[in-house]
Amino acid sequence: MIALVGKKRRLSWAVLIEGRSIWTRNAVLKKSVYGESLRRFKGIEYRRWDPTRSKLGAALSRAKNTQYELLPEPGDSCLYLGAGHGTTLSHLHDHVCGTDNEKEGRIIALDLSPRCIRDLVHMSESRNGLVPVLGDARKHSAWGIMISKKVDWLFQDVSQAGQTEIFISAVNRFLKSGGKGLLSLKAASERWSADGERAIFGNVREQLENADLTIQEQIDLHGLEDNHCLYYITK
Repeated sequence: MIALVGKKRRLSWAVLIEGRSIWTRNAVLKKSVYGESLRRFKGIEYRRWDPTRSKLGAALSRAKNTQYELLPEPGDSCLYLGAGHGTTLSHLHDHVCGTDNEKEGRIIALDLSPRCIRDLVHMSESRNGLVPVLGDARKHSAWGIMISKKVDWLFQDVSQAGQTEIFISAVNRFLKSGGKGLLSLKAASERWSADGERAIFGNVREQLENADLTIQEQIDLHGLEDNHCLYYITK
């Protein structure tokens, strides 16, 4: 069900869409994460989610059929591969966990960069439910012990060759049956095809389907995140 708040649409208890702008209810009041705007709607503070700096934000802006399905449920267990410095992660936390983790969610945020992990550890000090993990998305044996139960929602945004294989392997090991998986694929990180990025994106779709994953929508992020496509699958 789509809830209307004035001229705004509500994606969830914490996510609003106003025109082309996306806003999340700020879990840490009066604090922005990456210089984003803060604004109050009916006395409640929200943060602007910049879709040009977030693959998930871009997908929410560009999805034609699944905009209201892409996000996990509040309180879900989530695995984020390639969390970076936490731009997208912070908005995801607003929705999944909320202030002082009032929704009792859990987001395991993995990244290969020690610098990124330092930023995520700092973020986790004020955002309960966020669990930063240093590790390579390809090497489950090194960090998989952190995930005792399969997760409800898995998001991957890694700029490594073999992104599809990494994603399929992670989905098979960590995503529960009926769970949602989102693959943000960067064409430039894959072996280039003479037929261009369209052929690359088509090959990825075929790989996902051959792995018995159901593609709910393939979302072109061109114009917000060029050279990227996001695949939303269910297991």
